[in-house]
Amino acid sequence: MNIDFPYHFDNLGRTAATGDDDHIRDMIEQFLFTNSGERVNRPNFGSGLLQLVFAPNSPELAATVQFTVQAGLQQWLGDVIAVEMVEVISDEAALQVTVKYQVLRSQQTRTETFSRSAS
Repeated sequence: MNIDFPYHFDNLGRTAATGDDDHIRDMIEQFLFTNSGERVNRPNFGSGLLQLVFAPNSPELAATVQFTVQAGLQQWLGDVIAVEMVEVISDEAALQVTVKYQVLRSQQTRTETFSRSAS
């Protein structure tokens, strides 16, 4: 079992655990919404997406962000997933990211959507 994210306690007062599929989803979410430099021993970890909530939208920015996120996911999680598609949508002060990936261990394809708002 893996520690669930965000960290919390289960019904018995112990550290909450989760299965492999949910843990992979949690790792993707942590990468997406962590800024570079935020992790002490991994200063290059993170996508920096939250900084883009206030950036002006353009097709070029969207393409760059999608490429950067996909490359980062492959770098940091390439041993557990194969990224098939990343879509990033920024709408006013909200950010939505859809990631389609294949879990390497089970060969199952999954699609997950993550979102954050600036507030």
